[in-house]
Amino acid sequence: MEKVNLREKLGRIEDHWHPRIVAEVSGMHVKLAKVKGEFDWHHHADEDELFWILSGRLLMQFRDREVWVEQGELIVVPKGVEHRPVAPEEVELALIEPVGTLHTGNVVTARTRTELEWI
Repeated sequence: MEKVNLREKLGRIEDHWHPRIVAEVSGMHVKLAKVKGEFDWHHHADEDELFWILSGRLLMQFRDREVWVEQGELIVVPKGVEHRPVAPEEVELALIEPVGTLHTGNVVTARTRTELEWI
């Protein structure tokens, strides 16, 4: 039972779109990432995905609408829903999703990380 300092962990992340695991609880990973620019359109067939904005603002695009998610807010993308996160400026965020969830979902790109490291 150790506490996790999110500021310290985020300070160790220098790249974008590469989540790192900081905790595990009841079969869920808590991940931190810095993001900037447009991500890939994708969906997760079997997993819901929670985006919690720690700093900045994220535009979550869906095929039929867009939602701005501000610092201190979160959004849950239900399984099967195609989405694309967009960050015009750098965003720091936490992700909460089942262990083993591939961050690019059903799409494999140069950004896909099949093994995430703990920080």
